[in-house]
Amino acid sequence: MARVTVEDCVEKVPNRFELVLMAAQRARQISSGSPLHLDRDNDKNPVVALREIAEDKVMPDAMRETIIGSMQKHVEVDEPEEEPDMSLLLAGRKAGEGEGFAGSAMADAAAQMRAQFDEDDDAGGEEGDVDEE
Repeated sequence: MARVTVEDCVEKVPNRFELVLMAAQRARQISSGSPLHLDRDNDKNPVVALREIAEDKVMPDAMRETIIGSMQKHVEVDEPEEEPDMSLLLAGRKAGEGEGFAGSAMADAAAQMRAQFDEDDDAGGEEGDVDEE
């Protein structure tokens, strides 16, 4: 790598760390088949990338966006599911439904239990009330 090339690049991209990132990104693009913007002259990809930056053949702003995009992790955000209405579920219904099979079956079972409980109360005495002597 010629010192002249790096010094020319620092004039175009003042931050040397950003320059390294940009040259590396461009060298990777060249390696993956991106077309060259100038003659190779038997130089390796990093040198060609620096020469392109020095001669304003690549736009620094576009390279920044490419670098940022390549370093970002793409995470899919799961949409939260709607919570069912608990009062309807406790009543034996699903949200958005009227009286269904489950609701009527539970209501029938509750009515039978109440009737049985009332019969036990009317039969006199409560279970567990035994006089021990």
